[in-house]
Amino acid sequence: MNQNQQPGRRTGAVWTLVITGVAGFMAALDNLVVTTALPSIREDLGGALEDLEWTVSAYTLTFAVLLMLGAALGDRFGRRRLFIVGLAVFTGASAAAALATGIDALIAARAVQGVGAAIMMPLTLTLLTAAVPPARRGAMLGIFSALTGVAVAAGPLIGGSLTEHVSWQWIFWLNVPIGLLLLPLARLRLHESYAPNARLDVPGTLLVSGGLFGIVYALVNGNGDGWTSTRILFCLIAGTVLLVAFAWHGSVARNPMLPMSLFRSRAFFGINIASLLMFLGMFGSIFLLSQFLQGVVGYSPTEAGLRMLPWTGMSLLVAPVAGILSDRIGGRPVVTTGLALQAIGLALFALVLEPGVSYATELLPALAVTGVGMALYFAPAATVVMSSVRSSEQGIASGANNALREVGGALGIAVLGAVFAAQGGYESPQAFSDGTVPAVWIGAGVLALAALVALLIPKRGTAPGGPVTEPASAVHAGADADRAPVAV
Repeated sequence: MNQNQQPGRRTGAVWTLVITGVAGFMAALDNLVVTTALPSIREDLGGALEDLEWTVSAYTLTFAVLLMLGAALGDRFGRRRLFIVGLAVFTGASAAAALATGIDALIAARAVQGVGAAIMMPLTLTLLTAAVPPARRGAMLGIFSALTGVAVAAGPLIGGSLTEHVSWQWIFWLNVPIGLLLLPLARLRLHESYAPNARLDVPGTLLVSGGLFGIVYALVNGNGDGWTSTRILFCLIAGTVLLVAFAWHGSVARNPMLPMSLFRSRAFFGINIASLLMFLGMFGSIFLLSQFLQGVVGYSPTEAGLRMLPWTGMSLLVAPVAGILSDRIGGRPVVTTGLALQAIGLALFALVLEPGVSYATELLPALAVTGVGMALYFAPAATVVMSSVRSSEQGIASGANNALREVGGALGIAVLGAVFAAQGGYESPQAFSDGTVPAVWIGAGVLALAALVALLIPKRGTAPGGPVTEPASAVHAGADADRAPVAV
């Protein structure tokens, strides 16, 4: 390495962390940032309840459906180049959402936001992993994961505060100056990279996009249209058939978008299924609990968000430490502990949720335990995903993991929302509590199942010096050796 390369290597990692971390924060934030603003949006733009639900679901839908394609495009045409394209689309769509004069225009802008995030998000981990030296990778990914984890949980606080003190439009305007600042920085400070011999898998792209669209569309509309309606049943069946065809394609095609052989790795299988279950249980619970603090306890949007800070603050404090810890003892014990703590935290919520619940003595302990668990999960999870595959497969591995998370989140809102509607409702604080408690119990059970699935991850799969930190020849040998049939 010459004298000019060494300083660039040192500073490049920091710049990459800053750029990808901020971009990842924006993309993750927009999952839930709009939830506390829905009453104000309805007052300004009108629309039925289903329209308001789509202001949340349109983003999740396009985000989940196109994540795999975004990763594949980055591998083929350049990760930095496509990251910049995705960031530009996301920024422009944010401005369009802020300028929307009708509910349909807002929904369309939110869908385009999801397209930009789907292109941008899977490339953040790939760019960061390539830029950071192996010895510092766990700590850097821990910081990155802390930012994205905080973004998901802080969405109701930021959205509520901006809506209450400024206007709901500033939920979206907030992204614009940040995106405009990141665009030139990404062009100047990020290094371009490609996946070796990357090719676009057009049949695989169509199958997975169509399959995910059908499944996610059915999940986010099942409550409104009825789970036995023709449209919902058709989307569920067609989506399932297309995803089965995608799995078959990934097993027989020469260069598939997502080789099914990756799932023979216990690390890849375990972390991806655990991630889907984690977002199913936690995302749906956050959606209900943020409303519980307002509709039952009586806090304003800002007050509710502030009282969730023990949850979000724990991510900032614990995730970097968890990343370092995973470098030393491996990712499995840290991920498993984090998922188990989240299950315990949700169970604590379910035990105390009722009108008149005490924040200090009953809600605060549950918030703290759940926050620590979320932080312990996020940091090593990223390391496990990226170390479970070859360097040439990191882009698609990141895209697959993020897609499964988003599908899990959509499924969580649909399933826990259906339980809430069946057991309670918005008629009174007691009715809201009656619906929330069984839903959160289900969330706790799903998180406990995720902890059990995480035990499939082998200790050696995330040890320091794992596959992604070795030379190319060792990467291939190590990855193949670590792949063994999974028994569940």
